[in-house]
Amino acid sequence: MSVTDSPHSSALLCRPYRHEALLTLPAQEAHVSAARHFAADLLETWSVPASERDSAVLIVDELASNAAQYGRERMTVLLVLDHSTLHIVVSDSGMAVEHPHPDIAPDEHGRGTGIVQYLAQSTEVHQSRGGREVRACLRCPA
Repeated sequence: MSVTDSPHSSALLCRPYRHEALLTLPAQEAHVSAARHFAADLLETWSVPASERDSAVLIVDELASNAAQYGRERMTVLLVLDHSTLHIVVSDSGMAVEHPHPDIAPDEHGRGTGIVQYLAQSTEVHQSRGGREVRACLRCPA
């Protein structure tokens, strides 16, 4: 597991602080809670308001769950707070073989992307040979 956090500011332009943090974990369901706690703790430290923090943590949870389910080796969670916008980027290292979930009812599976799209102001998905990257942006008032 690796974590990076770096605040930057530009006093001359009177911009708010820019914060950035990266977490890399094995792409396994057991590590989704670590991604969720990482986001919750970090966003509280960055003074993100509770309502936006709750939405962001839910987005991280949904995206990390997808990355753990479909990624092969690792998943990364990148959080960037810049100019009152929180950027959440979750990526995985490729498509794993999909495992059926017989214990999950069909109407209880596959809602993650819908939840993310509902909570975020914008979302993007990029698929490549190396994996998948999902970006979500939330407005976070100062």
